[in-house]
Amino acid sequence: MRDWRKICVGPDNSLEHTMRVIDAGAERIALVVDADDRLLGLVTDGDVRRALLRHLALDTPVSDVMTPHPIVAHVTHSREDRRHLMDQRGLYHIPILDSDRHLVGLETLRDVMGKPLHDNPVVLMAGGLGTRLGPLTKDRPKPLLEVGPRPLLQTIVESLAASGFRKFYLAVNYHADQIMDYFGDGADYGVEISYLVESKRLGTAGPLSLMTERPDLPVLVMNGDILTKIDFESLLSFHKGRKSLATMSVREYGMQVPFGTVSVVDGYAVELREKPTQQYFINAGIYVLDPSLLDRVPKDTFFDMPDLLQQVIDRKERLSVFPIHEYWHDIGRPEDFERAQVDYQADFA
Repeated sequence: MRDWRKICVGPDNSLEHTMRVIDAGAERIALVVDADDRLLGLVTDGDVRRALLRHLALDTPVSDVMTPHPIVAHVTHSREDRRHLMDQRGLYHIPILDSDRHLVGLETLRDVMGKPLHDNPVVLMAGGLGTRLGPLTKDRPKPLLEVGPRPLLQTIVESLAASGFRKFYLAVNYHADQIMDYFGDGADYGVEISYLVESKRLGTAGPLSLMTERPDLPVLVMNGDILTKIDFESLLSFHKGRKSLATMSVREYGMQVPFGTVSVVDGYAVELREKPTQQYFINAGIYVLDPSLLDRVPKDTFFDMPDLLQQVIDRKERLSVFPIHEYWHDIGRPEDFERAQVDYQADFA
């Protein structure tokens, strides 16, 4: 059983504090307990993301977000009993309680079954020119720029491999030979790597048309210039649970209006706000796609991911939104690259 005390929070702790606890732990949950370690509720990674979609304030008490009556096991249950219960209820973790509901342990599906492997193909878009980075990308592709001690794309591949993904496609164009020489067939990283070689730039979705085999499972697609600690397993699970044609990861982004604003109805002011902050969700460049969507990608044509996803919206099909609360940073400009160096030492080293 895991050390559950590290992931415990009190009912009055904030959503922001709980997010930090979840991000720091491998279990991807937080246990809400009272002063006597009695279990009051459970907060999953999904609970946090749903709260973010509702734009709940970060100082919201976690008791407003938690699941108050989670499924639990008794301390007298055998490991086989707990495994059967998790399998029967589709659980990834189960708190262990004594007869007075004191929390005495936590068991996860990974504890009883080992690390999961995912056969879903992963496509990493690594063919861009990186022109905004100026001289940094004059002689090498942006994904091979070193962030910390290794190339950015290596960090991405190793993170996905650690999450159980093993079949990779790298879409390459600019200095494609450098990327192919560096990663080879993927054996050094314990994965299988194939290449989608663009004879011309095809955008952030066009390279999908170069896949020679139609996959049976949802495809994870990610831009190759993102430094992140997103939970890829949670993303895949979220997509499956929503039964959507596509899932797009998003990041909350705030923009402060530099003036006081006035809300007007019928010519009368009804609200005054001093320099308010407008909250938006921005596209984070990480997606899960149903295999059928690959048939909609035109061949030998520049085609970006927003074009494909807009088709899903226009056809009134399901496009789910997966909010990222973990670290995420897009490396597009020199100042982004410099910040990534600092962040790597703090969050990845």
